Amino acid sequence: MEIQKNPLEIVEWTLQVTNQHNEWRLRKTINLIASENVMSPLAMSVYLSDFEHRYAEGKPFKRYYEGTQYIDLLEDAANSYFAKLVNATYADTRPVSGTISNAAIFKALAQPGDKALIAPVQAGAHVSHTRFGTLGALGIEQVDMPYDEQAMNVDTDKAIKMVEEIEPKFIVLGGSVYLFPHPVKEIAEAAKTVGAKLVYDAAHVLGLIIGKAWRNPLEHGADVLTASTHKTFPGPQGGAYAVTDDKSLYKKIYKNLFPNFVSNHHLHRIPALLVTMAEMEAFGEAYAQRIVENARRLAESLAARGFKVVGEHLGYTKSHQVLVDVRRQGGGYRAAKMLLEANIIVNKNLLPYDPPDAIKDPSGLRIGVQEVTRFGMGPSEMDVIAEFFEKVLIRGIPVDRVANEVSEFRAQYIDIHYAFKPDDVSVKYIGPLSLIR
Repeated sequence: MEIQKNPLEIVEWTLQVTNQHNEWRLRKTINLIASENVMSPLAMSVYLSDFEHRYAEGKPFKRYYEGTQYIDLLEDAANSYFAKLVNATYADTRPVSGTISNAAIFKALAQPGDKALIAPVQAGAHVSHTRFGTLGALGIEQVDMPYDEQAMNVDTDKAIKMVEEIEPKFIVLGGSVYLFPHPVKEIAEAAKTVGAKLVYDAAHVLGLIIGKAWRNPLEHGADVLTASTHKTFPGPQGGAYAVTDDKSLYKKIYKNLFPNFVSNHHLHRIPALLVTMAEMEAFGEAYAQRIVENARRLAESLAARGFKVVGEHLGYTKSHQVLVDVRRQGGGYRAAKMLLEANIIVNKNLLPYDPPDAIKDPSGLRIGVQEVTRFGMGPSEMDVIAEFFEKVLIRGIPVDRVANEVSEFRAQYIDIHYAFKPDDVSVKYIGPLSLIR
């Protein structure tokens, strides 16, 4: 947009738009984006701190700057706590995103021209795993594992043979369109026979892993786990990684992250991450179980209302995600836009059988229930959400009317669940709490 305002008008306009966003997102809409979540008020209170302004390049207690003694304590604790929660020996919370975690690890494991074996896009591979993203930027050759259409997953037997034939430097499992667990144990055993490392991208399912609703890949043979900290794990936007017990590998990745991919690593994330880790240790199992229950219920309820929900023969989903084929409702682009007008936020998404060039108007919608679960919704509320979908996309009820119904419904669910409250702690934070709407 062209700026034609004076500085004070820009400030006033910025605050107005931000507050409008907060009001709309947190009180009027049903957010079903599978890669988003919200922090607790307590985590937010420490996120807004003076750490936002500071630098701490290097390791805790061995920095290139002075004045870091407090972030040293917090970052060292965050690394240890993260390792504990995922049952690893070593961990690092400096990556500012899951993709940055992947980049540091990929570069540490392979040289340009080396081969990496990845789960196919149909099985949910993230763009950072591919030649179009981080892998390609590093000059590492992408080789796709075969896909089993019936299992909607990596073809395990063919993938094992491919590992033995290609002898890749590393293998990547995990993904961003992710209904069912990948075959970690089987692939890990094959990787060891050729000296390859197995990297598991847990960006989407980290909270489910910590909550014991999803198998822990490090306990099934993966060498490295990478993650985002703001999806099913409801923390600040950022990344992390963990290594089982290979100290030399951990050191190689650690030294590679800085200075290759991170300089200052956004210090205000760290205290908020610690608070969220404590919340997940205390409430994570109940939260993760409810997420999985809600996803299954939403899938079943959508199917009962006439939608084609992907994966019916496998029970629809074992994660936080639901995939819906909306070709009969005009395709993913049209369906997502109509739902948005009705105050329901989803993203259009390629389905496993879509050609890659259908990305602008794919067959499907990707739905995630982790945020609505965080706001206290359960199985009965999933039925209500499914009915909203039906009203908009099948029954053709005017979207403005449904939008009002959605806002009235959402107004009942504005408190964060599965989290500590500020009154739970004896040390009171003194800071810019007035900024929290």
